[in-house]
Amino acid sequence: MARKLTSGGKLVLASHNKGKLREIEALVRPHGIEVVSAGALGLPEPEENAPDFAGNARIKALAAATASGLPALSDDSGFCVAALGGDPGVYSARWAGPSKDFTGAMAEVNRKIGADPDRRAWFIAALCLAWPDGHTETFIGRIDGTAVWPPRGDKGFGYDPMFVPAGATATFGEMDPDAKHAVSHRARAFAQVLASCFG
Repeated sequence: MARKLTSGGKLVLASHNKGKLREIEALVRPHGIEVVSAGALGLPEPEENAPDFAGNARIKALAAATASGLPALSDDSGFCVAALGGDPGVYSARWAGPSKDFTGAMAEVNRKIGADPDRRAWFIAALCLAWPDGHTETFIGRIDGTAVWPPRGDKGFGYDPMFVPAGATATFGEMDPDAKHAVSHRARAFAQVLASCFG
């Protein structure tokens, strides 16, 4: 039986990524739960050394829940490209380097794809909800599409400008936030959190 978050409660968002915080806050806000970021609480960023998205999400959520004494929701997500064997994957943020240069990271993805005609790509988001006693629940969302070049649009963040979801013509970087939230990997994972854990 999944544990419930109740209206009027407080939830720590275990991320220091402003783009992710904006998106998750927008998803949580309508449900009457107060959200506070790990950064606002001065919580350190734990080392993410798991081999997969779910493991890294769990590390972040548990660290924030334990340090704050509150339930915590974390996201570990990334951009995966078929021609690169699923890379950058869990290393998506690391490809952008310490300066978070996603323009350079997108150029590197495109350079490595090269002349390969296989442009299939997907985003995965793992959301983990953790409680201070160590209980965790993890939910995975995925959206498939195509890696395009050159990048288009200045909305969204990360690799959004080079990804067109299946059935669409606009990149995530060109979509209004509401349009992206309707279909994104993060929204799909969050729908599962909502169905399972919101009372």
